[in-house]
Amino acid sequence: MAGPEEDKQAIRDVMAQWRRLSAAGDADGLLALLTDDVVFLTPNNPPMDKKRFEQGFRGFAGKASIDAEQEVKDLRVSGDLAYAWSHLRVTFTPHGGKPIVNEGNVLTVLRKEDGRWRIARDANLMPYAGNPDKK
Repeated sequence: MAGPEEDKQAIRDVMAQWRRLSAAGDADGLLALLTDDVVFLTPNNPPMDKKRFEQGFRGFAGKASIDAEQEVKDLRVSGDLAYAWSHLRVTFTPHGGKPIVNEGNVLTVLRKEDGRWRIARDANLMPYAGNPDKK
């Protein structure tokens, strides 16, 4: 059984893997990091489930490069649940276009399933989260 520090490192690894897979446009890899009942909350949008996330990401992937920097401000683990508060800065660069920078706070709830940490809830407070075309 992993201790708190091992769990925290495993969660940091999930977050790093999320950034790498996003940059690579790997929707299948991202989906593997999510619980089946995941919910994404973004400003001015209805809650997004796993299917809607997949549709949105697949529709966007390949149209822009994604570069993300993340600073974890607080990370707590309690049994099979954890939360991470981060400041996230994402740069979207449409192919042939100018970079679009979006940044803000994110609160992520993770759940340990089958020995692996997965994202269960994500409240992304970046102004254009879920709508990068609106900027």
